Amino acid sequence: MLNRFFDTSKINSLANKFRRKRFRIFLELIKNISKPVNILDIGGTETFWKMMEFHDPGQIKVTIINTEKINITLPNFKFIQQDARDLSGFRENEFDLVFSNSVIEHLGNYEDQKNLAGEIIRIGKKYFIQTPNYYFPVEPHFMFPMFQFLPKPLKIMLLTNFNLGWHKKCINKADALNLINSIRLLKMNEILSLFPDSNIYKEKFLFLTKSFILYK
Repeated sequence: MLNRFFDTSKINSLANKFRRKRFRIFLELIKNISKPVNILDIGGTETFWKMMEFHDPGQIKVTIINTEKINITLPNFKFIQQDARDLSGFRENEFDLVFSNSVIEHLGNYEDQKNLAGEIIRIGKKYFIQTPNYYFPVEPHFMFPMFQFLPKPLKIMLLTNFNLGWHKKCINKADALNLINSIRLLKMNEILSLFPDSNIYKEKFLFLTKSFILYK
């Protein structure tokens, strides 16, 4: 069931359809930028761009930063293994556009999220940031209804006894707590305060806002 609805690698999954729809907004955003567009992808993969069928060297030049090692096969792609919380190595306006898909919520506290947002604005002439909505009734990482609203002891109990979403059952309470603290979903007023000059697109599912896209 998870694969059918939420696995972005599955071409016919609901998640993949959402991803392709939001990518059309991205394409509209860059259509007037001189090619190739110099892009920084925070937390992404080369596979994503291949799936979107948008990796032509004449169109884009992509630098990917990720904490996990990923393979790069395309000549116009470059990989840097580092934490997105430190972007001090990049110059002001170094990139035509900074792209980030479902990453900022993985910085577990608001201060780190604020710092990342400031760095994105500093190093990118434009940006395209997607993040899940705190108030959507199904938490997108654990695939459990209202998980984000539960008290921590109940979250720990669930995580140490069950596989939830993409996460296997935690071995102990400490691992469960670390996992809980590594994800902080954002509310609309928070994300707008992080990117005050942005436009916002509300991604809907069954008339509810599933996620936000902030773009400039």
